[in-house]
Amino acid sequence: MKISRRSIIAFCSGLAVVVAVGCTNQTPPVEGDTAADTNNSPSAPANAGEINLYSARHYDTDDALYNNFTKETGIKVNLIEGNADELIERMKSEGKNSPADVFITVDAGRLWRAQEDGFLQPISSETLEKAIPANLRDPKGYWFGFSKRARVIVYNLGKVKPEDLSTYEALAEPKWKGRVCIRSSDNIYNQSLVASKIEDKGVEEAEKWVKGLIANFARPPEGNDTDQIKAVAAGQCDVALVNHYYLARLKQATDAEDQDVAQKVGVFFPNQKEEGTHINISGGGVAVNSPNKDNAVKFLEYLATPEAQEIFANQANEYPVVSDVKPNPAVASFGEFKESKLDVVTYGQKNPDAVKLMDRVGWK
Repeated sequence: MKISRRSIIAFCSGLAVVVAVGCTNQTPPVEGDTAADTNNSPSAPANAGEINLYSARHYDTDDALYNNFTKETGIKVNLIEGNADELIERMKSEGKNSPADVFITVDAGRLWRAQEDGFLQPISSETLEKAIPANLRDPKGYWFGFSKRARVIVYNLGKVKPEDLSTYEALAEPKWKGRVCIRSSDNIYNQSLVASKIEDKGVEEAEKWVKGLIANFARPPEGNDTDQIKAVAAGQCDVALVNHYYLARLKQATDAEDQDVAQKVGVFFPNQKEEGTHINISGGGVAVNSPNKDNAVKFLEYLATPEAQEIFANQANEYPVVSDVKPNPAVASFGEFKESKLDVVTYGQKNPDAVKLMDRVGWK
């Protein structure tokens, strides 16, 4: 049974274990639901089967990915949504009887954790290995990155000039005291950034940087990346570290207040004269007990096609991983930049060290 993004797959009520991502507040697809009916396309192969997708991506725009995949292959996509930790715990509770075929999340560190905990299996795919750069996938084929997000500096156009900015590390200098906004230390994007600095510079230098950054906070960490951008626009702080697509959404918004925020801030890509701007991924892999492994591999391979990459770029405001697909106009307006080529596997490997460091120096 095909289930749209708006509903949790109906068969979850029959699972032996019901966990936090259960079937509460969900409704079954109704007749005429586009996402539910795409498998009836006359051009799609009949009886092609299904996949059960456990996804921590909460973007309605991803419906286009699932619908197009079903139209092309006849394979139904049963969607189960939750945050990454919930979905990992769900697979753990379900054990060998887990119906999960594909696990997708929005950070390399979470993918690494799922791999380390034994919830993913390696696959061999020439298609994926050819399309996706080596630093954006697991070397043994446990998971692959399908879109990129840059961790950028957003700055107040009335208070900061681009020439005032240079690197992530420079934000720890005394001149930025009381001027920096950022999310809390439990945010995986910040953890991965710190993990990358541990890999690049060692624990001692990374700790020195984080201490200086904390000393320059304009306020205690709060909110999401959009809240940091709004705080910069409102003058509560002069700069903030955010993922690029949060600003792209504000630039594309029809709401006048959002447009006003977007017009008051600029984007700066840090570390251009060094290793490049920090890049993270959204990616996925095949679940270890996948009952539909062949279909799961087909789905992952579809995500690396130009068609799917254009959906990531044009509808989700992410950077594509396939080199010949371009970002959308809102993202392209930020300009071209040098991105770090650090292997994203290290974000997971160094995550425990990053969390300990952030706790040790008092990043709330």
